[in-house]
Amino acid sequence: MKRVSLTSGKESILVVDDDPSLLRYTRSLLEMAHYRVETASCGIEAVTRLQDGARPDLILLDMAMPDMDGLRTIAACRKIRPEQKIVVLSCISSPSMVVDAMRLGALDYITKPFYRADLEALMGRWLAPKTTCAEADGSDCEAIDGDVFFVATSPAMKKIRWQITQLAKVDIPVLLLGESGVGKEVMARLIHKLSPRANRPSVKVNCAAIPADLLESELFGYEAGAFTGATRSKPGKFELCDQGTILLDEIGEMSPTLQAKLLHVLQDGQFSRLGGRSSIAADFRVLAATNINMEESIANGTFREDLFYRLNAFTVRIPPLRERREEIEHLMRHFLADFSAKYCQPLPQLSPRLIQSCLQYRWPGNLRELGNFVKRYVVFQDENQAISELEEKMRDMGMPVEPALTNIQGNSEAGLKSLMKDLKHSAEVKVIEEALSATNWNRRMAALRLKISCKALRYKIKQYHISPPKDANQSRILRALRSANG
Repeated sequence: MKRVSLTSGKESILVVDDDPSLLRYTRSLLEMAHYRVETASCGIEAVTRLQDGARPDLILLDMAMPDMDGLRTIAACRKIRPEQKIVVLSCISSPSMVVDAMRLGALDYITKPFYRADLEALMGRWLAPKTTCAEADGSDCEAIDGDVFFVATSPAMKKIRWQITQLAKVDIPVLLLGESGVGKEVMARLIHKLSPRANRPSVKVNCAAIPADLLESELFGYEAGAFTGATRSKPGKFELCDQGTILLDEIGEMSPTLQAKLLHVLQDGQFSRLGGRSSIAADFRVLAATNINMEESIANGTFREDLFYRLNAFTVRIPPLRERREEIEHLMRHFLADFSAKYCQPLPQLSPRLIQSCLQYRWPGNLRELGNFVKRYVVFQDENQAISELEEKMRDMGMPVEPALTNIQGNSEAGLKSLMKDLKHSAEVKVIEEALSATNWNRRMAALRLKISCKALRYKIKQYHISPPKDANQSRILRALRSANG
């Protein structure tokens, strides 16, 4: 008969550890919080429980166990039950093992020794009614610094958001890969914000924007007299971000000579200023980003393989915008609000026509290109011009251009709302045009006729791009001439 002792009712936890005292301690804390708890003294026993039909809501798993360690246990449990939630119990001295556990599917980790509050916070994260990463942090959008924000709407970006949350806690290098403009710097800022170094300096160095002969002095600093023009000593970026985070952006463009020196710095945590005779020790976390294909660069000898593995403790691959189109409208609304406030412009409408055109376009420049597009739309307030711009780019790229029409079949409720909104706008434009025509484009009289303020009328004229016909302009000119001639 199969043993299934974790019955329905309260949420069940299986604690796996070879330390009897820790098992008793953890069990007492969880039972005080009204969880159902079972324990296993080794990984083999935990795997056997799952094979026999046990279905715990969460497994708390020690990483250092005899016979079957935590990594092998995770792999075996996930093979039996792929959806099984696993949180690892880690020692402070084993961050690399935590990273490997996350790669195998562990959700989170808690460092031993832990206290009741730590355990309760952990349970709250993963046993609440909503446990996806976006729901756990309460929002799809997170402000990072100033006008920089992180949006996670697609499944791929929600997964990355969860990964970053875990990686931020572990002081290891992270390699950020992705096309230009996908938001690698935003990811780096978020990692720093969520890390224990958040209150320390965060420094960015663009390795592609600085000439190779100057990049070394920029990173490591120099002493007075080190080269012509060095009249006084200057600290480098590594020195300035002591106890903080440094982002080496576009690291794939770094020269092989400087790569060799960087490798030694990452290994030893020490460096020397140019012209200096003594070593400087600094405590920093390195994040690296590039848009090049690292495997190809290693194969053709432009990037050192040993440096790649030093930086590649964990890699985050950020998908291009065309692979997460469900985020385009969300991103546009944030850009619209930001740029409208920044440039003191009225918030323009985001119509179904414009959204459809944006979804058709491939956005080779990713978020950077989308942000610039929205910026132009906010400044010019011309939807037709914005759509024409996208259609022209699509033709240049050889892409088929579909008519920018509202798709009502996809969602009848949303389509009806959009249709009613468009009809309302059309009727409003017609009434305003009639009032302006009847008053020969005298805005003050037209506003009185419409029973609105002149300011409101000017806003409507700008919003709907209403312009006077040529004969109206000519009539105003003739009236002005007659008035001038008496």
